[in-house]
Amino acid sequence: MAARARLLAAANELFYAEGVQSVGIDRVIQHAGVAKATLYSAFGSKDGLVRACLQARHAATAERMAHELEARYGTPKERLVGAVEVQGLPFTEPGFRGCAFISASADAPPSGVVEQTAQDYRTWLHELFFDLAQQAGAKDAKSLAQQLVVLTTSPE
Repeated sequence: MAARARLLAAANELFYAEGVQSVGIDRVIQHAGVAKATLYSAFGSKDGLVRACLQARHAATAERMAHELEARYGTPKERLVGAVEVQGLPFTEPGFRGCAFISASADAPPSGVVEQTAQDYRTWLHELFFDLAQQAGAKDAKSLAQQLVVLTTSPE
């Protein structure tokens, strides 16, 4: 596995288990088995690493969602309900510690790159639910989408 991928995997594991602010760069570097210079050349800073971890989670979630909606659900109403189901799958996995985006945001300073990356994820999720709600014929697709975002990004 390439050094960048090892750094992402180590950071993702440690940040998710212990919190972004609780885990120092030295622990991530040690866990990944790379040199400090590798982290800075690949990500620029701890914020850059956290952003990359969250962006990778976002991409994996979007990919899983698209695949599952296409493969498992036929009608617009089924896809809307299915999106909630797919979004909730991690809630039952061993080691689930809540929404990584909420946790990272709670740990991070306001108005930073972490907050923006988490907001990008919430925006994507809201747009997904809004589009699905409209396709399913919901009377108030915007309100429904907002409610579904809250339900599916629960911190606990």
